[in-house]
Amino acid sequence: MTSTTDPVAAPPPAATQPVILVVDDAVDTLRMLGDALVAEGYVVLAARDAAEALERFEVAVPDGVLLDAVMPGMDGFEFCERIKATPTWSHVPIVFMTGLSESDQILRGFACGGVDYVVKPLRIPEVMARLATHVRNARVARLAQEAVDVAGMGTVVLDTQGRMAWRSPQATAWLDLAFGQGEGASQRAGEWLGSALNQPETTRDLGRQGRLLARHMGQGNLGEAMLLLTLMPPDSASASAQRLRDIALTPRETEVLSWLAKGKTNRDIADILGMSPRTVNKHLEHVFEKLGVETRSAAAAIAGRLLPQD
Repeated sequence: MTSTTDPVAAPPPAATQPVILVVDDAVDTLRMLGDALVAEGYVVLAARDAAEALERFEVAVPDGVLLDAVMPGMDGFEFCERIKATPTWSHVPIVFMTGLSESDQILRGFACGGVDYVVKPLRIPEVMARLATHVRNARVARLAQEAVDVAGMGTVVLDTQGRMAWRSPQATAWLDLAFGQGEGASQRAGEWLGSALNQPETTRDLGRQGRLLARHMGQGNLGEAMLLLTLMPPDSASASAQRLRDIALTPRETEVLSWLAKGKTNRDIADILGMSPRTVNKHLEHVFEKLGVETRSAAAAIAGRLLPQD
């Protein structure tokens, strides 16, 4: 097993050998798990606290982590949150090891990003089986993400709490262009991406760089949301304006469509524009006919592409 004081002492692992980081302040547990993991064909890194574990991540990103929940200093829950908040590390599956059987501690482990937990005293066959499943699933997901990277697509995955769980290099570049890299930039980008979950798509004006469009592609099996980013060239704005003129919406119809695209109901639009809901409905009938659509969602999608965004 790799020394706990020298994370670079071991030779580089073969590309086909998964690397597992074991984090526990009990040396006996580190030794027991290390022996079991090596017997299963894993390369093992070890750390006796969270600070040491972060150093291991800086040297080599593992394929999975077995993490003690209760440790001196930074505990396992805070360490997990740190890993999940770092885009280049957030894909790594973390399995908690805990002697705590209280449900609130178990729920806390899942809430901070853990994929599973095992209760001490450890049953090694169960630990190996659970770990193998999570490492395999994470590798499959990572291969898919790398394929997206190679294709140069701007893709972002939001977790169930709306945080950026993963983003492709192209998405990172575009979000940096739109929101910068300073303090608060990630939060602003996350809020903008979150707004795309409740509508077909949303855009952000980048001036001479064009417009960044975010389109919600649907929910994943674990409740994660995938968003596809597209950088539209500057001339697309003028093309949209020309198409809007070709559709020949009246100024009032354009106002109604704009509020529809913002998710307002007919009654909301009526209150905002000072007209009756019935009049709003008649305007929408004309709008649907001119756009060649039959539903509000379809009209809202077209409006998102053609109308200026606030």
